[in-house]
Amino acid sequence: MNLSQLLYEQAEKRPNQEAIVSGGERITYQEWNQNVNRVANALKKSGFQHGDKLIIHLPNVSEFMYLYLAAIRLKGLAIPVNAKLTTPELQFILNHSEAKFFATHELLFEQAEELASTNNLTCFKTGEASGEWRSFNELLQGNDSEVVNDGPVTDEASILYTSGTTGESKGVLFTHENIITVGSMICEEMNVNASSKLLHMMPLSHSAPLHLFMVAGLYQGSTHVLAPTFTPDLLLETVSKEKTTHFFGAPVAYLMTAKHPEIDNYDLSSMEYWVYGGAPLGSNEVQFVKKQFQTDRLVCVYGLTEAGPNGTLLEADEHKEKAGSIGKRPAKYCEIRLVNEDGEDVQQGEPGEIALRGKGTMKGYYKAPEKTGESIKGGWLFTGDIAYQDDDGYYWVIDRKKDMIISGGVNIYPTEVEDVMKTHDHINDVAIVGVPHPEWGETAKAYVVANETAATIEEEMKQYLADKLATYKIPKVYEVIDELPRNATGKLLRNQLRDS
Repeated sequence: MNLSQLLYEQAEKRPNQEAIVSGGERITYQEWNQNVNRVANALKKSGFQHGDKLIIHLPNVSEFMYLYLAAIRLKGLAIPVNAKLTTPELQFILNHSEAKFFATHELLFEQAEELASTNNLTCFKTGEASGEWRSFNELLQGNDSEVVNDGPVTDEASILYTSGTTGESKGVLFTHENIITVGSMICEEMNVNASSKLLHMMPLSHSAPLHLFMVAGLYQGSTHVLAPTFTPDLLLETVSKEKTTHFFGAPVAYLMTAKHPEIDNYDLSSMEYWVYGGAPLGSNEVQFVKKQFQTDRLVCVYGLTEAGPNGTLLEADEHKEKAGSIGKRPAKYCEIRLVNEDGEDVQQGEPGEIALRGKGTMKGYYKAPEKTGESIKGGWLFTGDIAYQDDDGYYWVIDRKKDMIISGGVNIYPTEVEDVMKTHDHINDVAIVGVPHPEWGETAKAYVVANETAATIEEEMKQYLADKLATYKIPKVYEVIDELPRNATGKLLRNQLRDS
């Protein structure tokens, strides 16, 4: 069964079940399926053919849910992209993907407007038509006759573009099987069922919200509660009002909301799983979040877009002793190894690269077979994340392999240094990169966001880090900057610092 058939099945089994809550809209599974058919028929009338690609440049709104499945229902490829991308970033994806269809939201129109005139595109926007941009409402005016996608699960379904933190963004190509595998994993691991209400506040253009939770809800016939953006107020209000049961967010979403002065005034008791990923939460942060949210249902997921995402889980009851780790077992339908440079398993306690294997792993990088071959070897996805396994079997991520600094023959992991430096009161933010050194090959340089001079920071760090880090790990060069470069998802762009 493919993704299109999943929706058709739910519309048959649960026609009146509430499927989508978006703004003032409340849409049943039957209505969702009918609207997908309308959009699919209208796209087909506009020339959309088997294998064509549709770029979806929208926030979390009902139109996103229609477009994503309509493209797939026509045996094309859906390409959801982050709503915060700039015009040049959108142009790169257009050129690389060779997409012929593009849909945007009226609030994002400024970033997308000029694309219609410089590309041979069929373009749609929500709201009123504008020039070459047709109104999305046209797509909902067509007939709702069933569009059948009877293709196998091995067919290609979508491309997600990575955030490009180490260079150009790469297109990650997925089949139906890849996506349904990780969606069904979440159903089993986190008890998603037809009575669940999933809150989608993180962008559905990202693999975890889309593949893990939107598809899990589709798989089970759950209710999807959509929010076009995240704010602590909106999170608390929506959970309290809609009685949602599952939420996935970045750690920063939890930390910001935990500091909300009126959090105690909101009823969050309906929540069964508070899920976070993308970065760990330390022990103190976990205790703070659990106390403020009044929950013991905090779960960490680790995985890469290229893996589905699939990977490992740190379950709720493991946080007391192992907060900061990514768990000790792989999630369902996934295997994990730690390997050295030769691809051999490392000993427990030794650092190694995380390798993952499972049916959720991408088909490959779009139009990049060499990069695919570098990442997938013998069926294992080499993640580029360096980790070690402690005496209890828990995995702890140290850093990215590409970010590791080799100074005088010893390895320095930037994240380890950054985490310690951030505990100093005068450091607002910091990033460590390797810079050339005539004797050691490389040395660590710290780019610091602080209200002091580089010389002062250097002197303070010599004293502060002396009993916290080995001497070779302490940065030898410092530069104070206003802010660190980050992409639309908030990930640090170390490559820009290296090239500066």
